[in-house]
Amino acid sequence: MSGRFQDKIVVITGASAGVGASVARQFAAEGAKLVLSARGKEALDAIAHEFGEDSLAVPMDVADSRACKELLSGAEKKFGAVHVLVNNAGCNYRGPAEDFDAEQLAQIVDVNLRAPIVLSRLAIPLLRRAGGGSIVNVASIAGKIPVPEEATYSATKFGLRAFTRALAEELAGSGITVSCVSPGPIDTGFIMGDIDKVPDYFFSQPISSATEVARLIVECAADGKTERTIPVSTGILATAGYLIPGLARILRPALSRKGRRIKEKYRRKEC
Repeated sequence: MSGRFQDKIVVITGASAGVGASVARQFAAEGAKLVLSARGKEALDAIAHEFGEDSLAVPMDVADSRACKELLSGAEKKFGAVHVLVNNAGCNYRGPAEDFDAEQLAQIVDVNLRAPIVLSRLAIPLLRRAGGGSIVNVASIAGKIPVPEEATYSATKFGLRAFTRALAEELAGSGITVSCVSPGPIDTGFIMGDIDKVPDYFFSQPISSATEVARLIVECAADGKTERTIPVSTGILATAGYLIPGLARILRPALSRKGRRIKEKYRRKEC
């Protein structure tokens, strides 16, 4: 690794597994010191243990605004600064919106959209004090095209992409960059642990690894590019489906048939 983040302080939410854990390892390989948060203390402590004294584990719920403030103030107190914020924590309930109560849908909004907005706002003064830095939000290709049976999740990712782009414009020239990474399906527990409820057509698209997505997050923190999408081909298809809604309806049955076959292969592999 190049050491681009040598002695930089990186705060990562949703850091106990999957993409978050992979992001932590890649930043650590570039010399960063890590402040890691997630709800599960045991798994979070296990990840933080890999990095020894160069990390701080903070069990918390990002839906709690007070805890968000304490996360960032604790990072600055422990290490003296904050240089990078990665908003990676995510939440989803898959199925028709009417199948879930208001509190569940609100939780998706709180974790996926409100928390990144709150954390970004709280981080900006710290990044200014550090002489600049970056905010990277983990969005989704579901934020490029409305996704049936994941309506609230899709709405939050549309919103997160809009927030990212608008905030990037607000902070242009300040030394603080704001980026997002929009992945398609990822081979992590977020999807594979809920495989039966994931729409079949998701599996018609190339499935990325957590390592591949994490690499793009680190690149955004390094160069400030506003958005990176993986896979690129799926992003193009999603944009076309958004601009031409009829196209998405026409293609979905064929994509679902293809995805169903691929999903079954993953299901057999897990068994």
